[in-house]
Amino acid sequence: MTSPPRYDGLADWYDREIGSLAVTTTALEVLGRLVGPGPGSCLDLGCGTGIAIPGLLERGWRVVGVDLSGDQLRIAQQRAGPPRAVLVAADATALPFASSSFDAVASVLTHTDLDDPGAAFAEAARVLRRGGRLTYVGTHPCFVTPFMQRRPTGPHLLHPGYRQRGWHHAGPGFGAGIRPRVGVHHLPLADLIGLALGTGLTLTRLEEPGAEDYPYLIALQLQR
Repeated sequence: MTSPPRYDGLADWYDREIGSLAVTTTALEVLGRLVGPGPGSCLDLGCGTGIAIPGLLERGWRVVGVDLSGDQLRIAQQRAGPPRAVLVAADATALPFASSSFDAVASVLTHTDLDDPGAAFAEAARVLRRGGRLTYVGTHPCFVTPFMQRRPTGPHLLHPGYRQRGWHHAGPGFGAGIRPRVGVHHLPLADLIGLALGTGLTLTRLEEPGAEDYPYLIALQLQR
């Protein structure tokens, strides 16, 4: 199932918003550390406005960025600058690449924007060469959800609904940032990890990055 380009028309605002968040800095640091140095070809799956591309290029990778949103790719092109990265408009669940095309696949903050994250994981595995690694860093399914109300002071609040899979467009955990504008596709933790394992890749690393008692992020690394 092709996900609609939800960020078309929002790309400039989104790029400013995502760039202002401390969690974005942490996510990119973790992604770079787990992907490690090139050389080789690296697919940035769901690259958005290209926030991960400069770091991947600095680590010596030849980067191909894929996103469905032409508006997002417009900004990604400005950030990456030709000919340093190749950008392709395509759906994450139907990649226009031959099997075993990439030495690495990286993706950051994407699973909550996809109608079918399992199909995206499967495509990432398909285009990965033997010995290659898939690295994913996303929001934590337990602690950043429509049902987890994070408060700046005092304890955070859990609301009913954690097992309500699928798209949500409102909830006590939404706040006032990106999610009220585009919604969120929520999966419980076991579902997310199960989709990754369902690719047939081997899970080699799982982290909950950051110093927060209730982490914002989860990081998975899988190997073919």
